[in-house]
Amino acid sequence: MIDRRRLLAGAAGLGLARPALGAVFDARSHGLVVMLRHALTEPGVGDPPGWRLDDCGSQRNLSAEGRAQAQRLGAVLAAQGLRPARVRSSRWCRCLDTGRLAFGGAEPWPALDSFFDDRSREPAQTAALREALLALAPGEVQAWVTHQVNISALAGESTAMGEALVLRGERQPDGGVRVLRLGRIDAAARG
Repeated sequence: MIDRRRLLAGAAGLGLARPALGAVFDARSHGLVVMLRHALTEPGVGDPPGWRLDDCGSQRNLSAEGRAQAQRLGAVLAAQGLRPARVRSSRWCRCLDTGRLAFGGAEPWPALDSFFDDRSREPAQTAALREALLALAPGEVQAWVTHQVNISALAGESTAMGEALVLRGERQPDGGVRVLRLGRIDAAARG
């Protein structure tokens, strides 16, 4: 059970906005996702030429500040009793590392993989995320660690590295899915 007063008191150091706090309590009637952009990385855009998914040394990875940022996020949320039942992540090392540092583990899920270099994958991946969001049981909270392009495609918003959106899905009469942003968590806050 989440202690609302403790959550409110501890949220200031993380930059947790009040609308996000209300979303936590909305989880009783809906499933929620904390959709997190990976923590701060070494400088760059995308990955270096010749990078490989199976070789972390060839990718752009978390910086020391990003590793600390991911740990702060996990610690503050855990101290407040908000522990995701499942942590799913892009297979990129910076995302897996963010999930492991913040939550103690992360399950690779290709639907969260970046499509920065291949936009043709976006429709299928975004559809899979919408359906998974709808399939969450009332009260279930998951964390999804991914990339900016995936967050923008699903939620229509930009996030900084280490920032998250609290989301829930709502089935529309036409069968479509409306993604509702219930709050924003700024994990970039210095601790």
